[in-house]
Amino acid sequence: MIELNKTIVFFDGICVLCNASVRFIIKYDKKKHFHFSTLQSDVAKQFLLHQSEKIQQKDSIILWYKHQVYTESSAVLMIAKVLGGFFWITQLFWIIPKFMRDYIYRFIAKNRYKWFGKLDRCVVLDEESRERVIE
Repeated sequence: MIELNKTIVFFDGICVLCNASVRFIIKYDKKKHFHFSTLQSDVAKQFLLHQSEKIQQKDSIILWYKHQVYTESSAVLMIAKVLGGFFWITQLFWIIPKFMRDYIYRFIAKNRYKWFGKLDRCVVLDEESRERVIE
């Protein structure tokens, strides 16, 4: 079962954009706050069973942080906040109404396979990063 005291990014493991985003987070997460699990994993499926139906229907990114679930644009902004450093600038986007942020997020998410591609299988991370993957 999942350790709920961890900060976990659930992502679409076959999405090129999502995998690139995970590699980006790993690169800038110097304090190793984040752990990762694909939405296709048994861990994610178990986690989602205990979430609302609305959250269960998400298919691109879900963040579990301090016992709260963040989705869509809120997940992205919270990840940037936890990363800290120069990424503080992204916190200005919180002033944009959520429905507007999420509309843009969903537009990109809807087209992510067409624009960035789709993998045949989930990508295996390098050895150092693999320890942060929850399967």
